[in-house]
Amino acid sequence: MASIDLDKMLDSAWADKDLPEILAAPVAALKGVSDRDGELLEQAFGVKTVADLADLKYVRWAQALAALNAAK
Repeated sequence: MASIDLDKMLDSAWADKDLPEILAAPVAALKGVSDRDGELLEQAFGVKTVADLADLKYVRWAQALAALNAAK
C-alpha cells in the first residue's frame, strides 16, 4: 500500500484529518495555497474543494503531458 507524508502536502490544521474530510476541504487546506488563491480558483474554474482541483481537466492534462515527458 502506498503512503504519503500529509504534513508536506497540507496546512497543519488539516494534516490529522481523514481522507474524505481532506477531499471535501477548501483548496486552501493544501500547503502553499492561500485563501485568496482558493477564491481565484473558484472564480476561474469553479474549484471549491481539494477534490474539485484533483478533478479539474486542466490539472489532468498537465499531469498527462508531464508523464509523457518523463517517459521519454
